[in-house]
Amino acid sequence: MSNFHVDLGEIDGILISVDGQEILPVKGRMFPIAAGQRLDILMSVPSKGIAYPVFFNLEGDRRRSGIIMARQGDKVTKYSDVAEDVAPPVDLTLEHILQAAWPLAPRRADRVYSLDLTGDMQNYIWSINNIAWKPSTPALPLRKGERVELAMLNRTMMAHPMHLHGHRFQVVEIDNRRFSGALRDTIHIPPGKRVVVAFDADNPGVWAFHCHLAYHMHAGMFTTFQYT
Repeated sequence: MSNFHVDLGEIDGILISVDGQEILPVKGRMFPIAAGQRLDILMSVPSKGIAYPVFFNLEGDRRRSGIIMARQGDKVTKYSDVAEDVAPPVDLTLEHILQAAWPLAPRRADRVYSLDLTGDMQNYIWSINNIAWKPSTPALPLRKGERVELAMLNRTMMAHPMHLHGHRFQVVEIDNRRFSGALRDTIHIPPGKRVVVAFDADNPGVWAFHCHLAYHMHAGMFTTFQYT
């Protein structure tokens, strides 16, 4: 239920996929990851006889977890579970540069849903378009073969990792800047940010769409799509 920065320390990593979807490789030593997201990072550990830590730094905090990469016989140093500096909030900086290896074919949207992420923190009610989901809430309709866009605006003071079941979507716009981003199934939306994703309606059924923070989902930030 937390966001982290993956810190590779002295080793360069190559990010090759996000949420199981291949991207054009991105080289770096620090990668953000929000709740519900996945990263595949290639690393080559130098043979220097010492171990290398990979830390997961909690955003807005000095606390961290991690793993130690070492060969048999390598000297393993004890590391603190507290970093020297407070990790910044996870934002959309990386998302702006990610590109899908196999993007969706260019096409105009057949259907666009404007989905405001809303809530009442005092009463702990979370919602989409000010509707806290319950079993009687009508599903949002889709038709097979449509190109669908979800235009999401976070009107709350908390970030929300929004997750779509049954489909992969492509990030196509952030704060009114159109681009061809990564394919994903979970997108992190910080407070005040607007993100648009597109997907092809190619998997008939009834599918959930929700915040991946379970306590937000259960408090109402949840909806469904249904093919008609």
